[in-house]
Amino acid sequence: ADRTVPDVAGPDLLVLFSGINPSLYSAATGHHFARPGNRFWPALHGAGFTDRLLHPSEQHLLPALGLGITNVVARATARADELSPDEFAEGGILLAERVGRLQPRYLAVLGVTAYRAAFARPKARLGPQPDTIAGVPVWVLPNPSGLNAHFQLPALITEFGALRAATIP
Repeated sequence: ADRTVPDVAGPDLLVLFSGINPSLYSAATGHHFARPGNRFWPALHGAGFTDRLLHPSEQHLLPALGLGITNVVARATARADELSPDEFAEGGILLAERVGRLQPRYLAVLGVTAYRAAFARPKARLGPQPDTIAGVPVWVLPNPSGLNAHFQLPALITEFGALRAATIP
């Protein structure tokens, strides 16, 4: 608990994916979206961002593909609902600073509730947002956690695929 997972990033990112915060499993392994049952990696592949299904331990391959991973809140917890409103607000400020430094083509926040809380956008919905963060367009995707029963893998792939289509030059 309370561990962090280092960002995966590099120059010239097409998309910087931001999870809500690391799971305890991710903190233990040091890999983003590492918990069995998390659908991030299958959705990434299914949407065409990767040519094969990557294992979380292969996250280091993402920057060469123009992809990066960070989190709204760095602190690992068992569940995102353990985070306080203040942590989300502070995380939003820090994420905006990160985005300003990295300048990806898109920031993709994985979880509409996290986006609403971190950036004071109570009416935000999934998909492209009308405003930017540090001058970067924002796309809100569903949370791929296995705990999010509202979105099954085919629906996640569809949502990720819409972002993928927007990133094709």
